[in-house]
Amino acid sequence: MNGLSEIIDSLEHKFSKLLLKMESLEQRNQELQNELSKSTAVIHRQKDEITALQAQYENLKMANSLLGSEENKRETKLKINSLIREIDYCIAQLSE
Repeated sequence: MNGLSEIIDSLEHKFSKLLLKMESLEQRNQELQNELSKSTAVIHRQKDEITALQAQYENLKMANSLLGSEENKRETKLKINSLIREIDYCIAQLSE
């Protein structure tokens, strides 16, 4: 019987260690999930910033072309022509 109680004590000890490790891992998992959600929020914010900066860059390129910069003159002409076509299409739709 003495051997059986030693086995039971050993199992209880291992079980309590296992429970402590499981609680520790659950806590670490929660910390990692919180960190992941923060990182995801940062990534979304940075993507929005990139999109806004790209739009601002395009606007600045167009403004430079309108001010006489030779670099982006062709792109600006194409954009203006595209806008004119869109306006003409809208006018045609309103005329019908």
